[in-house]
Amino acid sequence: MRKIKFIEGDFYHIYNRGVDKRSIFERTEDIARFLKIIEELNTFEPLGGIHVISSLKKDLIRGSASTNKKLVEFVAYCLNQNHYHFILRPLVDGGVQKFMHRVSTGYTMYFNEKHKRTGSLFQGRYKAVHVETNEYLLHLSAYVNLNDRVHKGLNRVWMKKFPYSSFAQYEKEGSAGVKCNTKIILEQFRSRKEYIKYTEKVLPQMLKRKEQEKLLAQIILE
Repeated sequence: MRKIKFIEGDFYHIYNRGVDKRSIFERTEDIARFLKIIEELNTFEPLGGIHVISSLKKDLIRGSASTNKKLVEFVAYCLNQNHYHFILRPLVDGGVQKFMHRVSTGYTMYFNEKHKRTGSLFQGRYKAVHVETNEYLLHLSAYVNLNDRVHKGLNRVWMKKFPYSSFAQYEKEGSAGVKCNTKIILEQFRSRKEYIKYTEKVLPQMLKRKEQEKLLAQIILE
């Protein structure tokens, strides 16, 4: 059982990576399908069982869930070649758990058939952190929106063709990608430009902290 308790209306940092740090996106169609799965399965309506999720391996996917009641609300996201980050807010009881189970199961089934493999794709259960303060939420939004820069080129060139990060939605209204509620963050700044300046300010701090953590890990191992 998870120690964390999911509360409707609160914010959570959800993330996971490929088993053995393997790539979870091998081709352009993988990213496209993952984004589609996120949109399709974020619905309160029952799917009719695991076989419906399994059918996502096929080219035909059921109609968009955009008009249905959703399980979770996205605040920000970033997809990297071997891991992902989401900031989610559950809209119904059990929303995060149900949504993440659908996404993990549906995409693994698709990926395994597409790439002729078996077994787990992700490294255990997804990780979840309760965002308990607004200051943390603002900092986390920058970290997630710019996560590809944090990892310095982890994403392949072909991934740039897709809305793999929600940062574009923060830069310009109506940008493509998984629809995020950017107002939660942007309304705390005078303009979009001010928020972008904020992210540019905290990004070097995040990179510095990341390098310090690597150095500390090396010292401990030695």
